[in-house]
Amino acid sequence: MLEKEFYISTLITAELNRSLDLAGDEELQAWKKSSPEHLEFYNRLIAEEYFLQEFQHFNQIETDHIWQLTSSGLTGDLTAEAPQTAVRFIKIWPRVAGLVAAVAAFAICIYFFSEIRSRNAVGTEYAKGHPYIKPGINGATITLSSGKVIKLSEHQSGVLIGDHLAYTDGSSVTEDGISTQKEETLTATTTKGQTYTFTLPDGTKVWLNADSKISFAQRFSKQTRRVFLDGEAYFEVAKDKLHPFIVDSKQQQIEVLGTHFNVNSYIDEPEVTTTLLEGSVKIKVGNEQKIIKPGQQALNKSGVISVQETNVASVLDWKNGDFYLNHVAFKAAMRKIARWYDMEVIYDASVPDNMELGGWVSRNNQLATVLRSIESAVPVIFKVEGRRIYVVRQLNN
Repeated sequence: MLEKEFYISTLITAELNRSLDLAGDEELQAWKKSSPEHLEFYNRLIAEEYFLQEFQHFNQIETDHIWQLTSSGLTGDLTAEAPQTAVRFIKIWPRVAGLVAAVAAFAICIYFFSEIRSRNAVGTEYAKGHPYIKPGINGATITLSSGKVIKLSEHQSGVLIGDHLAYTDGSSVTEDGISTQKEETLTATTTKGQTYTFTLPDGTKVWLNADSKISFAQRFSKQTRRVFLDGEAYFEVAKDKLHPFIVDSKQQQIEVLGTHFNVNSYIDEPEVTTTLLEGSVKIKVGNEQKIIKPGQQALNKSGVISVQETNVASVLDWKNGDFYLNHVAFKAAMRKIARWYDMEVIYDASVPDNMELGGWVSRNNQLATVLRSIESAVPVIFKVEGRRIYVVRQLNN
């Protein structure tokens, strides 16, 4: 009865072990695309802290009893809740590869007979006291100079900006197209819990993070390529030595000719950070300017620019679908989480400002999974009510 599900578990195992062949990869991709529930389950399973929890669960149950239940349609009681233990964010796959298939198969059994059956009631699901809140999605709007707002499809990966707006698969964004006036200015906006990709008229690609906005001309001028940014974006600028690419954001200006860099200019962040991956970038604030090299980050705090070496992975985690938390300030990490899950974080006075996190967790997880992971790493307790996350410090017993 579960032959297909067990077979899928072997494909997931092979993928995690980097031994999946092309045919198997095609089958696994087709299975993920065949159902939103399949993709959600897959993303959850490959999150290592979730796997560790499933492994704990797997080790503490009577597997013969579970098999009898699954064979008969899962009519009995599955098992008692496994006790919560601390979860470390470490790369575990190479060391437990031999156990992955069993755990994946077990998780898939439970998933197909339990979670899918109850998915219509998922809005009331609770995990360790945290309501079920899904991660963000692919989504954005484009506002024209006329004020007309166009909602972009969450099923598309991005938009190409030209004489007409088109999705990356070639389909038109609107049935009637848009104005092609030379002075047309477009503003792309993501809300909390949204991200989207845009290809500008010159071929520059922009990944726009949650709760961000970028404005640009539908046709760049003959002198410069200028955009205006609020929030966070990653740029892969098309090279053009004759036409500088300029990013204006939060009282600073970035000028490049062709390079890859990230800008974080959220209002609630203490400084504007510009991180360079390749090429060179010139940052101007008033009469001061700095040029940074790949692997460096410029911090603009109240008009004063400082330059430091940085871990690029911690900056581009959002673009790569993760929360990179290694040596990241706790409250800085919570700002990222709040934007992605559309939440407000409220701190008790007992929560210090100098706590740091470690490791990483996937942005594809539901909020409860992320919060449980953080609770296992730092002495805090979360309580979720509506769209608010309340944080208190956990006192030592």
